[in-house]
Amino acid sequence: MAIRKVLRDLATAVADEAARNPEFARTLAQILDPTSPQTRRRPSARRAANRRAPAVLDPVAVVRDGENALRSRLASLDLERLRDIVAEHGMDQGRLVMRWKTPARVIDKIVEISIGRARKGDAFR
Repeated sequence: MAIRKVLRDLATAVADEAARNPEFARTLAQILDPTSPQTRRRPSARRAANRRAPAVLDPVAVVRDGENALRSRLASLDLERLRDIVAEHGMDQGRLVMRWKTPARVIDKIVEISIGRARKGDAFR
């Protein structure tokens, strides 16, 4: 069978079913209309199991108030919250920081990267 004939028969069958079955016609209209609210994908309320929780603060914004302000805010967080910050803000390119066990070491890395990012572009100001 030629592909042209198969496609023509398929389109005819779909059109006939849509004419006979209003529920099928409604479903077909929703699929074919990209602006229909039913066809838009809704974001999932749950995060994937392998995803970390959102960060509790933005270290680059806090470091603009001073390094000591950032260190004091980070000192009040546990190791997992610090890792959340590292993961969300892409501070572990070499995949080493997530393995560290001491919060002080992770805090030092977050402060170092945050200061660098906060000062980025200062030469043009």
